[in-house]
Amino acid sequence: MPSARDIRFGTDGWRAVIADGFTYENLRRVADAAGRVFAEDRPGGVIIVGYDTRFEAGAFAQAAAEVLAAHGLKVRVSDRPLPTPALCWSVAHSDAAGGVMLTASHNPAKYLGFKLRMEDGGASPVSFTDRVEAALRDEAPDARGAFETVDLVGPYLEALRSFVDGEAVRAAGLRVVVDPLYGAGQGYLAETLTALGVEVTEIHGERNPGFGGLHPEPIPPHVDAMRRAVADGGFDAGFATDGDADRIGACDRTGAFVNPHRILALVTRHLVEGRGMRGRVVKTLSTSVLVDRIAQHLGLEVATTPVGFKWIYEQMVAGGVLIGGEESGGIGIPEHVRERDGLLMALLLAEMMGQRRMGLGELVEDLLAVTGPMEYLRRDLALAQEVKDAFVARMPSLAPHAIAGLPVKAVVRDDGVKFLLPDDAWLLLRTSGTEPLVRIYAEAPNAGAVDELLAAGERLVLGEDD
Repeated sequence: MPSARDIRFGTDGWRAVIADGFTYENLRRVADAAGRVFAEDRPGGVIIVGYDTRFEAGAFAQAAAEVLAAHGLKVRVSDRPLPTPALCWSVAHSDAAGGVMLTASHNPAKYLGFKLRMEDGGASPVSFTDRVEAALRDEAPDARGAFETVDLVGPYLEALRSFVDGEAVRAAGLRVVVDPLYGAGQGYLAETLTALGVEVTEIHGERNPGFGGLHPEPIPPHVDAMRRAVADGGFDAGFATDGDADRIGACDRTGAFVNPHRILALVTRHLVEGRGMRGRVVKTLSTSVLVDRIAQHLGLEVATTPVGFKWIYEQMVAGGVLIGGEESGGIGIPEHVRERDGLLMALLLAEMMGQRRMGLGELVEDLLAVTGPMEYLRRDLALAQEVKDAFVARMPSLAPHAIAGLPVKAVVRDDGVKFLLPDDAWLLLRTSGTEPLVRIYAEAPNAGAVDELLAAGERLVLGEDD
């Protein structure tokens, strides 16, 4: 069995392959360490535990609950699979000291993970996860405690319905396709939209722990079935959520994908112009300059963080944040909860369509008329370990004068290495915090330039064009 030093918390929690690194023994060790820290901060406090739709996730959640309870904590476990934002909302709107979510989010079905949440429902900061790592022991604990099973879904869905303008959504007469990608959002977004008068067709909504071979990340090609269903069926839009439903992807009535950058910009504009809200906008450094441009248009301040919602959460704790989001589709509004919520973002898009009497594609066109066009793509490289290690060793010294024929104006090394180029174009190279990948991100005014930047980025990663 791996020693304690082999278990590490990444961008958002500890994740491993089920029955390989993610075993009951390792889970109990992590739950034991988390229980020690929670009990030190709030002796006898309440901890809420949730889980997604992956293989054995419910059983793993109960095993974690028994270990947490053995530390004198009062543990409440969801009576069914639920989205991570439902767990976070439940923690924030209760007397809980924190929460634990058993999920691997957007990672493939073979993974499972252990996310920690603070008493306000937000992601655990590095200072907290460092304490949990330090509390890990090589031996799995023997002690077990009792826990309570509760409904965490009903109150959360009611909160979602009350957050949006139900009359505007109802009056729009929308027909949409919902694709939870077999994840924890199944049934819940469809149920909520239906209650608001939307005609909904849900796909990939049945229980399938293997996710039907789909990768539960709401981006192409994983959402192509949704895009076809929308275009072929004459629907108004499609909304997709990831494995634990904290991320959002969408398409317009033609089936054209609406990426998370544009969703973040759209929702930001809607909160200000449609709801009269104000505040700072927080984005990760892998997120589009469209967000900066719409914020400037609206007179809002923008803060940029490393990749990972925990950094956005820290900004939310500091106060004054209107909205925070990342390129992966995780977008959160602290007035709701200091966490991402894919279901809420879908509802706000529907609200926007209803209030403005515009289709999703028209809303995007109207946005780009204000911000100007920008295109974005990400490429994930699965590399042999020695190739990845060689790139990591070279990364601090990468300093090309030009990339894809464009002069490098500046280099940012806050998280990976990001090259700033003319006309707001950029290229970012970084290793994934949750998977054995190197990610290449690029943005430019046109798709051809983005393709050239991605190809140049791949050469840099492979050491072919240093």
